[in-house]
Amino acid sequence: QVQLVESGGGLVQPGGSLRLSCVISGGTFSAYDMGWFRQVPGKEREGISCINSRGNIDIINDVWGGRFIASRDNAKNTVYLQMNSLKPEDTAVYYCAAQPRCRNPIDFWGQGTQVIVSS
Repeated sequence: QVQLVESGGGLVQPGGSLRLSCVISGGTFSAYDMGWFRQVPGKEREGISCINSRGNIDIINDVWGGRFIASRDNAKNTVYLQMNSLKPEDTAVYYCAAQPRCRNPIDFWGQGTQVIVSS
């Protein structure tokens, strides 16, 4: 059973940074491309970025203006999302996801981690 567990969310002031982590267990991490998504209550889940199994960014949503950077460490079965210059509108639940390829349907979702940007 493949499981994804996110961590690193919390309360941060505007302009601050956070690094989210997502650890995968029960599967071969290096076989998956990994995506990051977020969802604001009442709105659809939106994609942030997807990093392929080799560690290259395959998809990036330009709306974030380069503030969000995905990376991965296959030795640690972990994918990261570095979030910089955070704004109150970045408040959301952030999810990681595992998929065979970045443009394929999602195989597995994490449970999400809450990020609140507020002074």
